Amino acid sequence: MDEKGTGLSKMDILIVEDDKFLRDLISQKLNREGFKVRTAIDGEIGMKEIGERRPALILLDLILPGIDGFEILERLRNDANLSSIPVLVLSNLGQSEDIDRARSLGAEDFMIKANFTPGEIVEKVKQVLNKKYV
Repeated sequence: MDEKGTGLSKMDILIVEDDKFLRDLISQKLNREGFKVRTAIDGEIGMKEIGERRPALILLDLILPGIDGFEILERLRNDANLSSIPVLVLSNLGQSEDIDRARSLGAEDFMIKANFTPGEIVEKVKQVLNKKYV
């Protein structure tokens, strides 16, 4: 059990984000909280990672090289083995149609990058995991 007493430590989190700085920053914060973190720099690698080892949660950017985040959400929704994985969208897109589209494709929540600190992102990850698994 981790020192926070949440029972969430060692859960596998996949970050699909092409911005190296943000990806590394969030990875480090999640690692410090005891999570096992894997990363993918684009949608293709993200789908490969999801297929190889099912994560407990996916932090997903929408604007990615190759397969974008909307396509990933659609593929997850259409796969019975993957559709229950909670996905937190973390994007620069903030138009209501983008948010509505992501939610309609199964996103658990939508966070606009500029509005959240890495610490707040980690807290949101914990909230979603607690709701889903604890």
